[in-house]
Amino acid sequence: MLEQLLIFTRGGLILWTCKELGNALKGSPIDTLIRSCLLEERSGAASYNYDAAGASYTLKWTFHNDLGLVFVAVYQRILHLLYVDDLLAMVKREFSEIYDPKKTVYNDFDETFRQLRKEAEARAEEFKKTKQMVKPANNGKKQGQVQNGGFDKGSKKSNGSLAADGGDGDKVKGRKLENGHSNGNYAEIQEPRNRATGVVNGKENTSSNVSAFDISKLQKKTKGGKKTDTVVNNDSKVDLKKKVVKKNRVWDDAPKDTKLDFTDPVEGNGNQNIEVVAADQGESMMDIEEIVSSDSESEEDDDVGKDSKPEAKKKGWFSSMFQSIAGKANLEKADLEPALKALKDRLMTKNVAEEIAEKLCESVAASLEGKKLASFTRISSTVQAAMEEALVRILTPRRSIDILRDVHTAKEQRKPYVVVFVGVNGVGKSTNLAKVAYWLQQHNVSVMMAACDTFRSGAVEQLRTHARRLQIPIFEKGYEKDPAIVAKEAIQEATRNGSDVVLVDTAGRMQDNEPLMRALSKLIYLNNPDLVLFVGEALVGNDAVDQLSKFNQKLADLSTSPTPRLIDGILLTKFDTIDDKVGAALSMVYISGAPVMFVGCGQSYTDLKKLNVKSIVKTLLK
Repeated sequence: MLEQLLIFTRGGLILWTCKELGNALKGSPIDTLIRSCLLEERSGAASYNYDAAGASYTLKWTFHNDLGLVFVAVYQRILHLLYVDDLLAMVKREFSEIYDPKKTVYNDFDETFRQLRKEAEARAEEFKKTKQMVKPANNGKKQGQVQNGGFDKGSKKSNGSLAADGGDGDKVKGRKLENGHSNGNYAEIQEPRNRATGVVNGKENTSSNVSAFDISKLQKKTKGGKKTDTVVNNDSKVDLKKKVVKKNRVWDDAPKDTKLDFTDPVEGNGNQNIEVVAADQGESMMDIEEIVSSDSESEEDDDVGKDSKPEAKKKGWFSSMFQSIAGKANLEKADLEPALKALKDRLMTKNVAEEIAEKLCESVAASLEGKKLASFTRISSTVQAAMEEALVRILTPRRSIDILRDVHTAKEQRKPYVVVFVGVNGVGKSTNLAKVAYWLQQHNVSVMMAACDTFRSGAVEQLRTHARRLQIPIFEKGYEKDPAIVAKEAIQEATRNGSDVVLVDTAGRMQDNEPLMRALSKLIYLNNPDLVLFVGEALVGNDAVDQLSKFNQKLADLSTSPTPRLIDGILLTKFDTIDDKVGAALSMVYISGAPVMFVGCGQSYTDLKKLNVKSIVKTLLK
């Protein structure tokens, strides 16, 4: 049963809702659809599933882009209603004829909807009946083909020996069943005058002669294989005798080994060391505003559609010129496909995951389909402008990412602000934790590090080196300890000492490693941090989707809390090594909904900056 059907504008004004379907929806499926799907460029999807306490809904929608209307239908997921798509199309057609931008109440549409609903339900019932009638007829036809094929095949063999004992016996693999059906696992060898006419499950078995030929070739190869093996064995014996063990080189004239530890010595005057580090490193790039030129790329529009395949019928010069001047009546999907294909290829060359690029193009197509093309405007430029708006909307954070303000708020409540760094192995969690600590220090925030990577050898020493260079207290308990308990004790220590921020370093773990993911879920549940930062490489492509989606999924599945904590923000590392391949930022934000809060772009403590959305979008579409 249909639960609800709404018609509203893109601005959020509800124009009409079905009064007959007055069922009170549990939760807020419409609001969640708008926030999680329509506003985040996921409108190209076929449907959206919403789970609430005691109910599970499926939502389907369609747009009238020229009028700016949205039509949404809600029904119970367990029902699998077949007429919803047809009903939405009919409602869209009928309502668009009576729509008036100055009118906000459409009570007279109730009777029209009642008739459309009955018509859609009747069509669905007829389709279901015809489907049920066609199905048994097809099954009977297939059975007849199999029986006839088995009978014909048996008649070609003398005395029915093939049906009884499987043909020649010594040359046939597998066996025939007694009722003439084949088990499909045999290779039949026939005389040259006979052709393979066996039918297996209603299909001709045309591969019997080929398989026999392959077996004979395989036998010939195996016969000659023994000689080659013996030759190889003789050669290997000779190689073993001639094998010489490599000797270590002795560097007689080499100078003495130089000292490779460049860390500053620990002195009694710690303030002097901090000033030296600050003087060497300078101001953090987080506090430097990046200026991006707003010059429009004129070559971008010309490049769009070049790589796409030429159409079967090319339009003439006069017709294309007239269309650009007069404008096209309504954009259709076929008109958008060449430009969207070129944009998809361009996004993938910028390291955007293929799945994300496909969904983005579907969403842009859904937002433009049916829209009127303005005069003196090309389709490629219209598609590019829509894609640019979509990318800016996705990459712009939906909430405040001002960590300094949150730190001061936590300080007023007399508790430390806790940040947990998580991610896969080798992405630079410890190094970028030190960069964040250095940036916080510059803003007069007292920081404590917590060495909760008790798994990797050398992890505690690495963090201890950073803490010594930055003159920051570090809480450590060594190796083979429970990270959740270490983090809890570190937070208690920071509360006693009056530290403003606790930066928790965790062990790297792959998203498929369930024991380590369970330990991470325990750490987050037990300590309830203020911020969970996922540290990921800017070098990854399709793997970014797998990493973030599985991290969030594991944190949700393994948490014992009814409201599990997921990833709150992203820290992208190694951003200075990717040139214009910036697509990982888009893939990670799209799949998780979490904003990119920091970008690591170098080896020193100052090489940490904010994500410039305009710069990323410009690079993606360049």
